Amino acid sequence: QLQLVESGGGLVQAGGSLRLSCAASGRTFGTYAMGWFRQAPGKEHEFVAGISWNGGSTYYTDSVKGRFTISRDNAKNTVYLQMNNLKLEDTVVYYCAPGTPRGWAAVASDYKDWGQGTEVTVSS
Repeated sequence: QLQLVESGGGLVQAGGSLRLSCAASGRTFGTYAMGWFRQAPGKEHEFVAGISWNGGSTYYTDSVKGRFTISRDNAKNTVYLQMNNLKLEDTVVYYCAPGTPRGWAAVASDYKDWGQGTEVTVSS
C-alpha cells in the first residue's frame, strides 16, 4: 500500500556526509514504523536504522551507531537517514521499508516490495 522512493545517495569521500530521503505516498504513512536497510553485492538485505511511527524511538545496527541518525516528518510523508563520518564499508545500495511487529530482521528477510534504492559510494 505504501509507495516508497529513495533518493540522496551519491559519491562521497570517507569521513563525509550524506542525507538520504525516503518519500512515501499513502495516507497511512504516519501509522508505520519505518526502517532503512542496505544490500551489499552478493549479500542479503540488512537492517541499518529504524524509527517508530511517531518518531519517539529509534534503533540502529551497531556498525552505524553514533554516525547515522534516522528521523521522520509525517507531515511530509518522508523519512531521512543522516549519515556522517562515512566509511568505505558503507558503500552499498540503501532502501527503505515499513516495519512489522515481527521485527526488523523479518523485514530484511521477508520484505518483497523493495524499490530501486539509492546507491552510496564512499571513496578513499
